Amino acid sequence: MSLLRWLGLCALLLVAACGRDGPAPAEGRGPALWRVQGHGLDGWLFGTIHVLPKGVAWRTEKVRAAIDGSDRLVLESAEIQDRARTMALFEKMGRSPGLPPLEARVPVNERDELQRIAGEGGTSTQLLSGYESWAAAMLLSAAAQQSLHVSGDEGVEPALIKDFREEDKPIGGLETVARQFGAFDTLPEAAQRRLLAQTVEEARRMKALYERIMRAWLEGDMAAIAREDEAGEKPDPVVEQAVLIARNRDWSDVVGKLRGRPFIAVGTGHLTGRDNLIQLLEAKGYKVTRVQ
Repeated sequence: MSLLRWLGLCALLLVAACGRDGPAPAEGRGPALWRVQGHGLDGWLFGTIHVLPKGVAWRTEKVRAAIDGSDRLVLESAEIQDRARTMALFEKMGRSPGLPPLEARVPVNERDELQRIAGEGGTSTQLLSGYESWAAAMLLSAAAQQSLHVSGDEGVEPALIKDFREEDKPIGGLETVARQFGAFDTLPEAAQRRLLAQTVEEARRMKALYERIMRAWLEGDMAAIAREDEAGEKPDPVVEQAVLIARNRDWSDVVGKLRGRPFIAVGTGHLTGRDNLIQLLEAKGYKVTRVQ
């Protein structure tokens, strides 16, 4: 269960960096987009990536047409529009008094790597020790991504928010920010530490992994994204249930109450694997058709 996957495809915490311009999809390709129809709804479901290099040309003609034809934007959480509030909530939920040093929460053979990642990312294990293991894992992954020259400001969600604000269309969410962070915050400490250890291990191959995920997303290659999950460590069932499956089920219930022509944008990681959002919507009787 990759923290890079959460930061790139699923999670809320955004990193800030600057760097090179990004690529464009091959002719006739683009990020995965579906038409969702049924129960008074005729809208779109779009798989996003939350952190990107500058200048990635992901708005294809089909994506633009779907945006233009929609009557509102529905994100994982509309509250991400308020960056300060989001980060304040992260600080509140992610910190606890009396926590053990961060080094003590990872295997002995990973401690040098932990210190290297923190130092190169502009932080330290001493500073991160004030955070619960899930929050430290997110911050550590964000620190490791500094070398990737990616940014949450260049991610899909800020661009979509700008598009819909300019058209004076409403923006809603499938859940609250507290629910998103809460999925991690309520994990047992053992599961949080496994997530932390995996983040440290993953940092060694961060650049190659991110580039594969970003290219697969840009080409709409859902099979390749699924293979990345299969090629990595076996997902922790506790984490998978809390962070993916339970939230997907909650989201399918919220979508069931929507009407009209929403443009629903969620992390692509929620659209692959067991009990993904597409499968759950189809089980509720929606017609879900891949259009890109």
